Amino acid sequence: MKTLTIFRHAKSSCATADLDDHERPLNKRGERDAPIMGNLIKAAGIRPSLIISSSAVRAWTTARIIAKQISYPIEFLHRESTLYHASIDRLTELIAAQDEGFNNIMIVGHNPGLTNLANELIPGLTSNIPTSGYVSVMLDTDTWDIHTRNSCELIEYNYPEAKHQP
Repeated sequence: MKTLTIFRHAKSSCATADLDDHERPLNKRGERDAPIMGNLIKAAGIRPSLIISSSAVRAWTTARIIAKQISYPIEFLHRESTLYHASIDRLTELIAAQDEGFNNIMIVGHNPGLTNLANELIPGLTSNIPTSGYVSVMLDTDTWDIHTRNSCELIEYNYPEAKHQP
């Protein structure tokens, strides 16, 4: 059995003419929501043995915040440039390439790829994973090639809502 958690980066500032999309930082809402969601991940018992993040500033910052909240060593975070706006095919290739010794992986990235992946795993789950939202699934397989799984069980689908705010 393998556990995969896909996490959409926290809310970022709007793109401006002087700031490349890849370099957009989190905005105040993103800075507020990411730690809350990290605490919810921890409370749900989701303990990734590997966290892979897009190299985009908003995703990398989100991954660092989540890692801190769940006591994951920051130095073990993996930054992957090909996750930046990755398609579902790129996401599945990246996941399949991971060492089988990892049983619990988290991917921090972008839509529409993450929503497409979530719906590939759990058909009809959502039309959109919101910013700071995550989907965690248990895969009935011994390999990270998600196409060879026998089944897939939703562990949790969560995103910021008023009920989560302090």
